[in-house]
Amino acid sequence: MDNISVKKVETSSELMKFIKFQWEIYKDNPYWVPPLIMDRKKILNKKKNPFFQHAEADYFLAYKNGKLSGRIAAIKNDLHNKYHNDQAGFFGFFECIDDQEVANKLFDTARSWLKDKGLETMLGPANPSSNDEYGMLIDGFNDEPRLLMTFNPEYYLKLCDNYGFTKAKDLFAYKLERDKTVGSDKLKRVAEIAQKRSGIKISALNMKNFDKEIEKVKYVYNKAWAPNWGFVPMTDAELDAMAKDLKPLVEPSLVLFGEVDNKLVGFALAMLDYNYIFKQLNGKLFPFGFLKLYTQKKNIKWARVITLGIIPEYQKKGLDAVFYWEIVNRAADIGIFLGEASWILEDNEMMNRGAHVMNGEVYKKYRIYEIKI
Repeated sequence: MDNISVKKVETSSELMKFIKFQWEIYKDNPYWVPPLIMDRKKILNKKKNPFFQHAEADYFLAYKNGKLSGRIAAIKNDLHNKYHNDQAGFFGFFECIDDQEVANKLFDTARSWLKDKGLETMLGPANPSSNDEYGMLIDGFNDEPRLLMTFNPEYYLKLCDNYGFTKAKDLFAYKLERDKTVGSDKLKRVAEIAQKRSGIKISALNMKNFDKEIEKVKYVYNKAWAPNWGFVPMTDAELDAMAKDLKPLVEPSLVLFGEVDNKLVGFALAMLDYNYIFKQLNGKLFPFGFLKLYTQKKNIKWARVITLGIIPEYQKKGLDAVFYWEIVNRAADIGIFLGEASWILEDNEMMNRGAHVMNGEVYKKYRIYEIKI
């Protein structure tokens, strides 16, 4: 009989095993993009990641017959529960060999941990929250993930379904092609009408005043996305940390602010798909990977529209079309003709309608699973 055991990560060497286990799972997968090891260490660091100022987690390793065979994190996000007035917990950073018993043991471990915390539902994967890498890929396995999007083997769906998980929500990723998007008469018409009626002025990120620009992001972010399912406000410390991480990678012309009558009403963030470069680095930025960020940047073909938000009183006025039109054309100006708009909730009618107006196609889907504890 197989011997399966689960051990909580307690030392730095065990944490490194937790991080590097992905290389074992994906060693033969041509589409996987290795994460930066230094980035994973930062995310999982409970003392340094500001997420853990309002959350707690433990990490676990599964062994089958003495061989490392899986990993999982159990996460309690107090800010999520306070905001949604529920008792939900999360699993995240799940990786596992194609073995249902090992998967069951990992899910049981996370579920038991959350139950001991008084929680009633387990959702996931969240790595570690909806403000980070979120969801399990369920459609679109024959392509590399764009920047900050998840990727996993297709058999994970079977492991989750067999355990008893059900769908909580699906997330869509749209593929955008510049010629198809600018060829949309409806998008152009809506953008022109909205521009004329509102007088909205679009400006790009000013890197010389980066800290002040981040204050503008903070103003829009938690206002614009507050009604969305699964939304958790980002604290100032989390937004500051995110800005610090993304600053070296930011393309200023693709970070846009919208003002109406000198009032900030919207914000959009698109990033070049640095996964093209990260795939070549195999997890290591130093000593030479850092140079590739600059020497290989010109070869990046994709951008990802990560965020586009309009504060509530200015929504449903077509301003999102103005942002989309600007992003697509500004991206083309720097040689980027392919884009991904992600992720978008399956029932977010406004965002899905906007993506269709741009002649976008859903080319990947992700799922948040849930199960009662």
